Amino acid sequence: MDMVDLRDPTLLEKAFKPNTKIVWFETPTNPTLKVIDIVSIAKMCKEKNVLLAIDNTFMSPYLQNPLELGADIVVHSCTKFIGGHSDIIMGAVVINKDDIYTKLKKASVLIGCCPGPFDCFLATRGIKTLGLRVERSQQTTVKLAEYLEKHPKIEKVIYPGLKSHPQHELIMKQAKGAGAIITIILKGTAEMANKFYKNLTLFGHAVSLGGVESLVSIPVMVTHKLVPPEMRAKLGITDTMVRLAIGIEDFEDLRDDISIALDSI
Repeated sequence: MDMVDLRDPTLLEKAFKPNTKIVWFETPTNPTLKVIDIVSIAKMCKEKNVLLAIDNTFMSPYLQNPLELGADIVVHSCTKFIGGHSDIIMGAVVINKDDIYTKLKKASVLIGCCPGPFDCFLATRGIKTLGLRVERSQQTTVKLAEYLEKHPKIEKVIYPGLKSHPQHELIMKQAKGAGAIITIILKGTAEMANKFYKNLTLFGHAVSLGGVESLVSIPVMVTHKLVPPEMRAKLGITDTMVRLAIGIEDFEDLRDDISIALDSI
């Protein structure tokens, strides 16, 4: 397996090998929210007869539809936006080609990775309010990102919905919005970031996202804890990086909670 920065499609061109079978990426990425040009990568994959699979969890099918942009396979963590209530563990693979579907369906049956009836009921319940929840969360996220960008204790705000994001125009072109995840880099030390994290009261402390409740996590302490420091540095994941997953609460309540936590450091 080769790791390639797909923000530059020319790097992928150089990375293709005779035995390359699939290109897999998520966009936006976790937790740095880098955005990949799906159409450009899909075109290159088709020219090489290579499958393109995209993790669309951060955007949900409501905001971004990779199959329409040229992808062959799309995966979602239904635990996140599709379920919407943080009460199921489930994934979905979406395909629009019969041959790929047949192969994956056979593998699913043989492996036995099939959800139970009640899990499916919960996912179906979540889908019914997906659009409403994503719209509400995204509206609040934009306001919070704009507020955070002006705060003196924050070094950097990463959110594709801000014009300051290097791929802002791209995500607005290939999706219906920028999602409900904000990554911030605080000024100061890891201890200060941890204090900010602990002093948030309306944000649940969890690595999930896409639910009705807002959540907060520090990547170097959880999702990227086992990633070597030199790799984290290369990816731009610092000790003061905090990821905020915005739910459907009132903007003013979340803003005030963040403000109080920032005042404590």
